[in-house]
Amino acid sequence: MKCAHEMPFGARLLPGGGARFRLWAPAARRVDLVRSAGPDVGEAPMQPMPDGWFERTVPRADATTRYTFRIDGDALVPDPASRANPDDVHAASALVDPLAFEWPDEHWRGRPWHEAVIYELHVGCFTREGTFAAATGRLDELAALGVTAIELMPVAEFAGRRGWGYDGVLPFAPEASYGTPDDLKRLVAAAHGRGLMVLLDVVYNHFGPEGNYLHRYAPNFFDPRAQTPWGAAIRFDDRTVRRFFVHNALYWVEEFRIDGLRLDAVHAMHDRSRVFIADAIARALRMGPGRSRHVHTVLENDRNDAVRLTRGAGGLPRAATAQWNDDVHHALHVLVTGERDGYYADFGSLADVATALRHVYVFDGRYSPYRDRRHGRPVQGLPATRFLGYAQDHDQVGNRATGDRLVHVAGVDAAMVAAALVLTAPFVPMLFQGEEWGASAPFPYFTDHTDPELARAVSEGRRREFTAFGWDPESVPDPQDPATAASARLDWAERARDPHARLLAWHRDLLALRRSTPALTDGHLDRVDVRVDDDAGWLVVERGPVTVVVNVADAPRTVGVDHARPGEVVLASRDGWTRAGDAVTVPPCAVVVLAPA
Repeated sequence: MKCAHEMPFGARLLPGGGARFRLWAPAARRVDLVRSAGPDVGEAPMQPMPDGWFERTVPRADATTRYTFRIDGDALVPDPASRANPDDVHAASALVDPLAFEWPDEHWRGRPWHEAVIYELHVGCFTREGTFAAATGRLDELAALGVTAIELMPVAEFAGRRGWGYDGVLPFAPEASYGTPDDLKRLVAAAHGRGLMVLLDVVYNHFGPEGNYLHRYAPNFFDPRAQTPWGAAIRFDDRTVRRFFVHNALYWVEEFRIDGLRLDAVHAMHDRSRVFIADAIARALRMGPGRSRHVHTVLENDRNDAVRLTRGAGGLPRAATAQWNDDVHHALHVLVTGERDGYYADFGSLADVATALRHVYVFDGRYSPYRDRRHGRPVQGLPATRFLGYAQDHDQVGNRATGDRLVHVAGVDAAMVAAALVLTAPFVPMLFQGEEWGASAPFPYFTDHTDPELARAVSEGRRREFTAFGWDPESVPDPQDPATAASARLDWAERARDPHARLLAWHRDLLALRRSTPALTDGHLDRVDVRVDDDAGWLVVERGPVTVVVNVADAPRTVGVDHARPGEVVLASRDGWTRAGDAVTVPPCAVVVLAPA
C-alpha cells in the first residue's frame, strides 16, 4: 500500500517524470527556482500566477533534487512546504517521492479513543541515539508496559540538531537529525504492528524564531493585530494560510498514517473566522481519513473549558476528541510534593484531587488567586475520557529550572501514589517517557540555535527567569550547551535495578488492572465516588469493583472501606498494610488497591 497527500503548494514529482514547484509569495515581485543537486542544476524564473502564486514545472527531477527559491534576485529560502530539509532550516529542500514507501499495515484501522493509554516521548532523548530508528527498537517494551499509543513531541524541522520541537519552522519536514521521512514511516508502521497508535504533537500557533523566512515574501501569514507569548500570531482568517495548516494536518495523517494530532496551545490561536481553525482541522481529519479509520484530535487548552469537545449524534465528537487537563496534574503534584510556587499556589488539598476526579476541573468558574480572576467553566454531559490525566508531561517537568522529575522531587513512594491515582482515574491516562521506571535522567529545556544573538538571548533569559524564583543562575542548565540535551537521554539499562524495577513493575500491574477492569475505562463521572479527610491525610476513590486507598500523611492511617464492594488487596505500593474487616491500615505515603480476587 502506498500513501501520498496532494497539496496545492510545495514540490511534487509528476507521474510522467519531472516535478512541479509552487510557492505562495504575495510580497515578492520575482521568484526563481534554484536547483543545486539532481539531474539538472541551475536557476530559472518561476511563472507568476494569480493571488500571489509562483509556479514552475521541470522535465527532469527525482529524489536527488535539492532546491531553493530566490526571492527578488536576492534571498535564497527553502520551501516552507518542504517534505525534507536534510541540512537544516537554512539549507536547500529535498524532493521526496512519498509513493516510494510501501506500507505493510494496510489493515490497520486505529483504535477507539476509550482504549487510549498514552506515552509521550521526545525522539531525540527517548534513546541514546535519538533517532526514529532507535525509537522503533523500543516499541516492544512500550507494548509490554501496557500503553496503547505513543505521542511524539513535535518533529517538524527546527533550527540546529537539538530542541524540544516547539520552535519548528518547516512544518511538513520531519527533523533531519532524527532521520528521514521514511524512517518516521517505519516507526509508525512498526507501532501499528504492535497495536500502538501514533499521535503527533503539532504547533500551529506560531513559527520558531530561527529559519522562518515567511516574513520576507509572505507577510500575510502573520496577524499584526495579535501576538502570542512565542512570537507573531498566525493569520488564520486568510484563506491560503488556513489551507496551509489544514493540509499539514491531513498530510501527517494521510501520508504518514499518523493516528491523531495533539494541537499545541489552541488558546494562543487567534482566529476571526466563522469556524475556529482547530475545529476546522478536527473536522477535516474526521471527514477525510477519519472516515475509514479512527483518527483523533487532542487539544492543549489553558482556558479550562470544553467548548471544543461537543458531541453530535451517537456521542461522536463534532470536532476535537479530547483535551489535556493540567488541573489533574497540579492537584496531584501539590499533593505529593507540597510545592506551592507559581500556579501551584491555587492548589494544596486532598479535596482538590477529589474535585478533579469527580468534576474534571478544579477551577470550573471558581476564583483563581494566581490568575486573580474566575477561571474555567463546568464540564457538562461529557465523559471523563474526553480529558487526559497525568502526573508528569514535557511542560511540567521541562519548565522546572533543572528539569527534575516527580521522583527526584518527592521520592519513589510519592511517585507510586501519583501513578496509582492517574492509572485508576476516569480520564485517559498519559505517562511521560521514563516516568514508568522513575528515570534518573532529567528533562531540562534545551535548544541549538545557530544565530549567536538568539542563542545568547535564550541562555540569558532562562537564567533570569529562574533567578526571580530564587535559583542560583549558575545552577540553571544552559539550554544551548550540548550537555544539557545529552543529560535528558534515557538510560534504559537502569530499569533492571531497584528502585527503577520496583516502579516499572508497579506501572505494569496498574495498567494490567486497568485493562482487565471495564469500570476503570468507562469514563462515567457519576460513578466516581471519592471520600477525603484533609486533616488525617487520606483519600478513598471507589470505581466499580475497585477501591483505591491513599495515605499521604507521615503516619499510618486506618480507613474504612465499603463493605458492599467486596474485594481483596491486589496491589500495595509498600509493605506494612493490614486489613481487618471493613478497614484498611495504610502505611505513610502509600496506596493500597482493593479489587475482586
